[in-house]
Amino acid sequence: MRVGFHEALDQLEASLQEEGSLVLRVLRGAVTALVGHDLELADEVIAFDDEVDSRYFAIEEGIQDLLARQTPVATDLRLVLAVLHINLHLERMADYCVTIAKLVKLAPDVAGDLTLVEGFQDMGARAEEMVELAMGAFARRDVAEAESLVDLDELIDRANRRVVQHVLSLGSDPKLQEWGLRMMIVSRCLERIGDHAVDVGERVAYLVTGEFREFTDASR
Repeated sequence: MRVGFHEALDQLEASLQEEGSLVLRVLRGAVTALVGHDLELADEVIAFDDEVDSRYFAIEEGIQDLLARQTPVATDLRLVLAVLHINLHLERMADYCVTIAKLVKLAPDVAGDLTLVEGFQDMGARAEEMVELAMGAFARRDVAEAESLVDLDELIDRANRRVVQHVLSLGSDPKLQEWGLRMMIVSRCLERIGDHAVDVGERVAYLVTGEFREFTDASR
């Protein structure tokens, strides 16, 4: 009976890694649509979110079924909780990607500011790196790797602040201003994806050590 439990847990973890791959795919699509103002690709990103949602609900149902049949304890219980929370973080990341895609469709068709576009390319690459690192740390149960997400997150945070400052310096053209304001929301979405990756890292640390702690002090 216990063998079946661990097999089911392994399957849930594998499904979670597959969900992570789907999130990376939708993230790449959203950033590519943004940089190229590709409305068709933006629609594909929005539609593809159904795939992520489907995987999210399947994992959630799998966890419910597992808990209904078994009573995991100690490390097994921490792993179930980690899968539960990481599943939610991944689904939220995908939602932010959809928001970016929708903003691509809503933004005025103007020549975007090159500095901002390049900044988004960098933020997108950094966010992708963080998602890959977070899921890799989970797979390897690597606390040090998970903690390294904080440094990458700070880089995204700095880029987000630069975007806000740059948008505020844009000229008086109403369309350009509207574009800039929508891009501020895009920047915030990418910044939040980084935050969720850090949250995944914190869950990895909890899984390995049994002690939950935040990597950074939010009061500072």
